[in-house]
Amino acid sequence: MEGISDIKIHGLDPTRPPRLIHKEPYINLYFELSHKAPPDWCQAFNQLVSKKKYSVKIDPHVGLFIDAWVREMEEIEGLLDELKEAVKVCTQEYIERIEKSARDNMADGDDIQHAGGEQGRLNKIIAGLDFSD
Repeated sequence: MEGISDIKIHGLDPTRPPRLIHKEPYINLYFELSHKAPPDWCQAFNQLVSKKKYSVKIDPHVGLFIDAWVREMEEIEGLLDELKEAVKVCTQEYIERIEKSARDNMADGDDIQHAGGEQGRLNKIIAGLDFSD
């Protein structure tokens, strides 16, 4: 099973190779990720790259392709480097948000376990249940 930390750009979409069309002043590029990214990761990625020179986006419903474009062929390598860094940063921030959420949920759980009164009594009974055979 692939995890969020395994998301990488591993190539171009083989069904949509870059084409040089003389009437268009740009080259469309569709970078393929190593596996499908979760919708909230995609939204965070889109927000992270929203201020880039050219528009870059990933469809959160598909989560597998980064749609981008450049004006000149010489810009492709630089764009790829920027996107690889953005994927890395987005993944790090995503993992940090998940870990923070887990810590916050544990802290909320601690509050419930240390509650006083009837709720505290119920919590102690539940915590003391023995489910072994």
